[in-house]
Amino acid sequence: MTQNSLFLLCIGGAAGAAAACAALHVMQRRLWNSRSRQYDQAIHPQESSLSPVVVPKSGTGLHNFHEDEILAEQFTRNVQFFGQQGQIKVANAFVVVIGLGGVGSHAAHMLLRSGVGKLRLVDFDQVSVSSLNRHAVATRQDVGMSKAQCLKDHFLKILPEAEVEAINAMYTEAAEDQLLGGKPDFVMDAIDNIDTKVALLAACHRRGIPVLSSAGAGSRADPTRLRIADIAECSSDKLSRSVRHRLRREHNITRGIQVVLSLEKPRVKLLHIDNPSDYQIVPGFRVGIVPVLGTMPSIFGMAAASHILCQLAEQPFNPEPIMEITVPQYETQVSRLLEREETRFGNTDGVTVDYDDVVYVVRDVWRGVSAHALGVQEPGLQRGFNRSTARLVLTRWDASKPAGVDNLVLMTFEQADQHDEGGAAAHQHTTDAYSSYVRQRLELVRTEYGFT
Repeated sequence: MTQNSLFLLCIGGAAGAAAACAALHVMQRRLWNSRSRQYDQAIHPQESSLSPVVVPKSGTGLHNFHEDEILAEQFTRNVQFFGQQGQIKVANAFVVVIGLGGVGSHAAHMLLRSGVGKLRLVDFDQVSVSSLNRHAVATRQDVGMSKAQCLKDHFLKILPEAEVEAINAMYTEAAEDQLLGGKPDFVMDAIDNIDTKVALLAACHRRGIPVLSSAGAGSRADPTRLRIADIAECSSDKLSRSVRHRLRREHNITRGIQVVLSLEKPRVKLLHIDNPSDYQIVPGFRVGIVPVLGTMPSIFGMAAASHILCQLAEQPFNPEPIMEITVPQYETQVSRLLEREETRFGNTDGVTVDYDDVVYVVRDVWRGVSAHALGVQEPGLQRGFNRSTARLVLTRWDASKPAGVDNLVLMTFEQADQHDEGGAAAHQHTTDAYSSYVRQRLELVRTEYGFT
């Protein structure tokens, strides 16, 4: 074949590929334009001369999204990320978002765009001009409208098949059955009032509903300081610290509620209102103005939505822990592991981890606490962000397997000795919280390391 022939062949192949892509694009656009005309005709029948057609009704659901051409295309990237079964779980989910300001509106917005099939949106407030710097979708035309209804109106333009319920109300204990009824799969708490926040979190805990609570996003600017942690570890944020105290004192809840918060200290102070009588002050709510950089509530909301979506798809991530462990502490853990292996097995041949692996196991997997603590620091062992590991040692979960990243558990010396005597077999078929927690953490390691 001559060079000219080869050149012409390449040109022809490229042209053919381009034509195929163009044809596919045209087909997609025709399908989308047809669907859009159908939707427009249903809303504005007097402005269209098209023949009557069947269009998707609002709130018809996303249960069979993969069987609909438009919906399947709309959630293509989600399916590629979660897999079809994971996205189906998201589509079948029911999430309640309470508090629809900067954080809540962005969380709800991305939950919708990501394909959550049913949303209940709850807020007693209205869209204000000053809230437009941080609201997810509101425009000037929406000022004065209920925040819940504003979101619903915009959401049905984005995903008309979703079931969106707007409730213009404040969360109260009296309204618990109405706002938390229907067996929601998850609740997003974006309330900024302590009394209401505590009541909601206590109700979710009592009902066994997974909930993610947002701490304060105002007066902050550094997106790299965001964390998601158990309420028991949230001592750096004033709002979550107060909520933690109230939950423990009034409801005996010390852990088990996840919080999205910032470790950044507030950069500016609360601004006091000179004439409170000029405003409609809600009892129990702050009398002051929190300066807000609009990017931060949106980042809080996005982080919250990511957490909730991964939980719904049953593909949770492992948040960065809130703590500091020094290099000497990690080095001590390496030495203790080697000494324990030498004592138990007469050698260290079964150790398949290095220093970096130990850092990962101690910090990311077990979060610097004994596995028996279920991921939450024991009282008295933490000062600020510094974590004490003086009483802890790594040991094998299953003595018959090597001391690898997916088989090492952090315990106190006493717990490790008892475990080594009984072995993992003693917990193999149990369903208690400790054994379930350990198996879940080790499975997460295998997933992250690609062992499964």
